[in-house]
Amino acid sequence: MSSRVDDLPLTLLRPPSGWRLIDFGELWRFHELIFFLAWRDVKVRYKQTLLGAAWAVLQPALMMVVFTIFFSRMAKLSTDGFSEGEYPLFVFAGLLPWTFFATAMSNGGASVVGSERLITKIYFPRLAVPFATVGAALVDFAVASGLLALLMLWYGRAPAWGLLLAPLFVVLMTLLAVGVGTFLSALNVAYRDFKYVIPFMVQLWMYATPTVYSQPSGSELGGWLHTLLALNPMTALIAGFRGAALGGPIDWPQVGVAAVVSAAVFVGGCLYFRRVEESFADLI
Repeated sequence: MSSRVDDLPLTLLRPPSGWRLIDFGELWRFHELIFFLAWRDVKVRYKQTLLGAAWAVLQPALMMVVFTIFFSRMAKLSTDGFSEGEYPLFVFAGLLPWTFFATAMSNGGASVVGSERLITKIYFPRLAVPFATVGAALVDFAVASGLLALLMLWYGRAPAWGLLLAPLFVVLMTLLAVGVGTFLSALNVAYRDFKYVIPFMVQLWMYATPTVYSQPSGSELGGWLHTLLALNPMTALIAGFRGAALGGPIDWPQVGVAAVVSAAVFVGGCLYFRRVEESFADLI
């Protein structure tokens, strides 16, 4: 009996290492797990809360009120052709996609550390964890979009055909948020102080993005600063979503640059995550 066992070929299992491509086939085989992780985040987000899903509307709505009071009446910011009375609508159309992006990115950055027990006990593609966090942000976005529709009715802004393009900008923002969140989640495992860096980065990025003001021209900012602002992919994506929702112009060349940058960030973030994921169970 022992001789027969000795004759069997030896199979040695080793954890993969080095730079590896994204295994979309494996992710698809675990798509039900990704769905249930996303659904878990949605339930945890609103469990034992007084207002429930209303928090998804309150956050951008309260920010809209604050920016309307302090920026519209005091700072007199440019609003790309919108009247002063329409400033709340202009602001909310920018804060709605930004809140979605910031929530998805922040949740993604903390996702791996928050799933410590799951990661250390069973095998599944680790990319499923940061990918699933976008689900709760999408639910918040869908709920808060109802308030945008009400504001459009209040200000007499009828939906135009360009509204059909809004999902395109949501997809590009999702791609960017998942890429940045995946990259941050890997860094957060090895360097826990990144959990303090992420909120600061989100706030700084928001003010560097034309969410509550229109994009300044090159003559207003200067050539290099205008170029730097244009390289921020959220500049074109926020302006594009606002233009699609409210019927404004869309700078398609700048949107094309933002799409390329978003795709590059997504691929780069996932590649780095795959490069270091083998050490997660030991470090976490």
